[in-house]
Amino acid sequence: MFEDKTLVCKECGEEFVFTAGEQEFYEAKGFVNEPQRCKACRDARKNASRAGREMYTTVCAACGKEAVVPFKPRDDRPVYCSECFAKSREE
Repeated sequence: MFEDKTLVCKECGEEFVFTAGEQEFYEAKGFVNEPQRCKACRDARKNASRAGREMYTTVCAACGKEAVVPFKPRDDRPVYCSECFAKSREE
């Protein structure tokens, strides 16, 4: 049904392949537009917004390991590492 397509990145001008599997994924998610940027440019664009974020180091309230979080921890609320936070979300 789908065939690989070669597209041109609007950011860097390089060609990239929009695979049949990616096209199936886009259709399943209801996306109607093809990607306009190659993977490298998409990743760079995504990470650019994260670069200016200030991160804080603290200790996990559950396991005691070091945790790095994108907000300033307060003494009145527990802070969890990503593993303990994920476990608490499951419960």
